[in-house]
Amino acid sequence: MIEFHLDGRSGVSPYLQIVQQVRHALRLGLLDEGEQLPTVKDVVAELAINPNTVLKAYRELERDGLVAPRPGVGTFVTGKLGAGPGLAAIRPLRRELEGWLGRARQAGLDDESIEALFLASFRASSAEGVA
Repeated sequence: MIEFHLDGRSGVSPYLQIVQQVRHALRLGLLDEGEQLPTVKDVVAELAINPNTVLKAYRELERDGLVAPRPGVGTFVTGKLGAGPGLAAIRPLRRELEGWLGRARQAGLDDESIEALFLASFRASSAEGVA
């Protein structure tokens, strides 16, 4: 089951962070159809946020056709995002990325610098692919 984490420094609203985390988990194959999302009560207890925040996130995911509530039972994944490469392809890439992150930290970069470097590199490689 997915565990949500909130970053108060991100500038992204808590409900949207939950939506993004579910979408990312679906895209990476970490959540499958039929799996249950944490209950609103559990998310509220874990993250100390307002229940309406969690409900808003779950409603948006429902509107997108990715989850469906089952009254009295919970909210379940009902959709997928893209065909995705699958976990077999993702695992080695994740290990490489984790190694890169370790080297970046050893070089003295803080989290903000690492994020800035990654995003700049990502955008540059995306722009090259379009050109």
